[in-house]
Amino acid sequence: MSDENLEQAASPAEKSAKDEPTVPTSAEQGLLTYVEETREDNKTFRYSFGVAVLFHAILLIVKLPDLYGDVVAPPPKPKVFVVQQVRFKPPPPEVEQQIPKPKSKKVPIPDPTPNEPEPIRIDEPEEIDIPEVDDLDIFVPPKAPPPPPPDGPIHVTGDVTHPEKISAPQPQYTEIARKARIQGSVILQTTIDKNGDITDVKVLKGLHMGLSEAAVAAVRQWKFKPATLNGRPVAVYYNLTVNFTLQ
Repeated sequence: MSDENLEQAASPAEKSAKDEPTVPTSAEQGLLTYVEETREDNKTFRYSFGVAVLFHAILLIVKLPDLYGDVVAPPPKPKVFVVQQVRFKPPPPEVEQQIPKPKSKKVPIPDPTPNEPEPIRIDEPEEIDIPEVDDLDIFVPPKAPPPPPPDGPIHVTGDVTHPEKISAPQPQYTEIARKARIQGSVILQTTIDKNGDITDVKVLKGLHMGLSEAAVAAVRQWKFKPATLNGRPVAVYYNLTVNFTLQ
């Protein structure tokens, strides 16, 4: 229904409303509401249609050059390759090489009757008179005395003999080590003097709970036959091992 028809349909109601100030009925009230809604829908439709037309016009302006701007180029012509046949020159004819014949040499033939060889002379050696010597005095130097033994302790190497153990009291187990069941070895570096007594003791490997001290105290009481160098007693460094075992 157009706007003119709606106005004509609504005009009798409006005229009656102007002429008579009566209260509209429910049918008239619904008709007026429908007319107002129809007008609002027509305005909305016109606005939407105008916006759609404007959008398509802008889209056509933007996309039209892209559709007709690119010209489709014709496909490239295929390249034609011309193959020329290469002609080779025939090889020159081979020339036969002439091998020269070896020249013969004349070898002189020796004379079958050569001259007699000269005799070989051997010179006899001259006689030399050697005077007789009754007694030859030959001097034999005496042997040098052995060097004196060193003053300080030395290591047991070369001509140095090892010291021999004479007496060795056993170390005493400490009570705390016995209860802890500790066993093992204590290695000591000692110095044995010319008399066979131990003058210095150093612990190289020890045990806990007083066993190292017990080993040092026992070793200081040991007695040795001293080491010798060229038959003379010398002081030496000597390592001793003390074992601790529980029976």
